[in-house]
Amino acid sequence: MEHQERALAAFVADQRAAGDATGVVVVGSVARGTEREDSDVDVYLVVPDRDFRQALADNRVAWVERHDVDYPGGYVDVKLTCPWYLAEAARRGDDPTRASFEGARVAWSRDPGLGRAIDAVARLDDAEWDRRVASHLAQVRIHGGYFLEQSVAFGDDFLRSHATTHLTLAVGRLALAKARRFLRGPKYVTAAMADLPVPGDVAAAWHETVGTGSPEASARLVAAVEAWTGDMLPAESTLSTFIRDNELAWLRGTLPAEYA
Repeated sequence: MEHQERALAAFVADQRAAGDATGVVVVGSVARGTEREDSDVDVYLVVPDRDFRQALADNRVAWVERHDVDYPGGYVDVKLTCPWYLAEAARRGDDPTRASFEGARVAWSRDPGLGRAIDAVARLDDAEWDRRVASHLAQVRIHGGYFLEQSVAFGDDFLRSHATTHLTLAVGRLALAKARRFLRGPKYVTAAMADLPVPGDVAAAWHETVGTGSPEASARLVAAVEAWTGDMLPAESTLSTFIRDNELAWLRGTLPAEYA
């Protein structure tokens, strides 16, 4: 909307005058054209690598500017980035990081290659998407099978709640990866499950499991997911995939599957 664009233009003018930054990238609802009247303006402020590393050391990588300056309740939500960050995000960024650059637009830049660097962050090839589907399928099988069965056998309510939460998140992540979409964050999973091309029995069992947490609903959910995507990972590869992507994530320099 016009008042958000005014706020963005004023922020860009401030950064150009300051001389340290090399670009401003607008993201979020303003970039996607889905902003509300009271939406803030989300931006990445691009700085040289050395400045970003110093900001990390100083714990100064995000802040708010222009609060109530351009419109009531409005502000610019600033996060720092740099060329090194963008290259690493394209190589190994987690889903929320990649998702944050979807629909991004360069508001101003001294670097003609900034747009290409941003596009690379929000893009994966089919092989990587399929690997993610298989990884989340392993999560579904282990959390919805072994851990849930253990919780029932030992009457462990915490383990049951833990297994159910991880199961339903894994199904959501699997559905997103199958549709070639990133996880923006936990608060978007329910809406995604309503929007994604998910079989009706999977969606119904997912909502029942989330709502009741019952082992019976969880078993139906696992069975429905197996019928939908079970061929993406051989059963005999499940345990090794789970161990590789969870217990060995630290050793491989990666993130556990549910956080990747």
